[in-house]
Amino acid sequence: MAQEIKSAIARSRSTLLSDIGGVASLVVLLFASLSLPGLL
Repeated sequence: MAQEIKSAIARSRSTLLSDIGGVASLVVLLFASLSLPGLL
């Protein structure tokens, strides 16, 4: 099972990095939108 996970990560490294970037941007947008009412 661990070998399958390692091979899946190795095969999809470029898409994995872009997915991590997308998740990080969504988290930033979430925190910005939640703190926006406090700023206005």
